[in-house]
Amino acid sequence: MRKNPVFVAIDTPDLQRALTLSRAVKDHVGGLKVGLEFITACGPDGVKKIVEIGLPVFADVKFHDIPNTVAAASRELARLGAKLFNIHTSGGEVMMREAVAAAHAVDPHVKVIGVTVLTSIDDTLLDSVGQRGPAADQVVRLAKLAKASGLDGVVCSALEIAALRKACGKDFLLVVPGIRPAGADLADQRRVMTPAQAHAAGADILVIGRPITGAKDPAAAAQAIASELAGTMA
Repeated sequence: MRKNPVFVAIDTPDLQRALTLSRAVKDHVGGLKVGLEFITACGPDGVKKIVEIGLPVFADVKFHDIPNTVAAASRELARLGAKLFNIHTSGGEVMMREAVAAAHAVDPHVKVIGVTVLTSIDDTLLDSVGQRGPAADQVVRLAKLAKASGLDGVVCSALEIAALRKACGKDFLLVVPGIRPAGADLADQRRVMTPAQAHAAGADILVIGRPITGAKDPAAAAQAIASELAGTMA
């Protein structure tokens, strides 16, 4: 991974727009993230084209199925050239271990991370789906399971960084979405920090989407965030 911790969320079904955005911000970010909307619309060839831009690619697929199915999907995703992808920790230890083994059989450097509690879910919503809260406790519980199952890290809210560092150690990869520059619209995110706050708190990768991709000048927006982070990256 590059030193710049920002991965831009390229969440669009339009391949040409995705490529244009990716090329525009390439010099100001550390990586690119493609999600389900892009992958469903553009398929494996679309992922390959994003990989060809030359930045590390995070495939935000959130696999969750029986172990054999997740392993097979993980193997194929690694073949596309993604350097990072995620699976749901609630799928259990066997599913997580088989996903890692399958991906590493293709590329031993691929990072596999777990999804614990989505950043759009707060304590009230967590209770409504029958999971034990508060959200911070559930995140730690699932992160420990992920580490024990051989995953490289987890996706987490910025507000859980400190607890996860304490529970899982300094080498556990923390990928943090829901990042919003100061003054930005929170949209559907509930548990957020600014880029500088999250990086200073110990986040390894900051996933930032609309504040960059929705800006009139995405390159300038990405550059402004890189400047904001300069102090914490020194």
